[in-house]
Amino acid sequence: MRIRMGLLCRAHLDKSFVTGAEQTASWQELAALAIANGKEKPPLPEPSVFQKVKAGENEIYVYLPEEYAFEAYQLGGRYQRAEIPAPQAIETMQGLANQICLYELRLTEPFQVLQFLRDELAQSPDNQSTSGAS
Repeated sequence: MRIRMGLLCRAHLDKSFVTGAEQTASWQELAALAIANGKEKPPLPEPSVFQKVKAGENEIYVYLPEEYAFEAYQLGGRYQRAEIPAPQAIETMQGLANQICLYELRLTEPFQVLQFLRDELAQSPDNQSTSGAS
């Protein structure tokens, strides 16, 4: 049961990160347009403590406490604005996942988050040239 909960939490963290990045990009465009038209910037988007996640053949809503959902969402936004590089985003998100898995769910091993970003980073030419030089 705890492993299943861990997997659902991982999915929520990943989706919150992606949502934060996507909504930040949209907000930046709307804010730039508003400024260009002499209007006020729109309010900043807010994270949700619920995420719709595919579980088997069904979709379910997964809840994470506000501090975790907010942190993952904010990290996605910071990554989108290029305030933090991919390795730092992965490291910080993994720390969040570790906290949930190890301390909240009492799992013996935490799940890896942001696998899509890890894969993207592993495929990047910059990463391949630095790993080949080691």
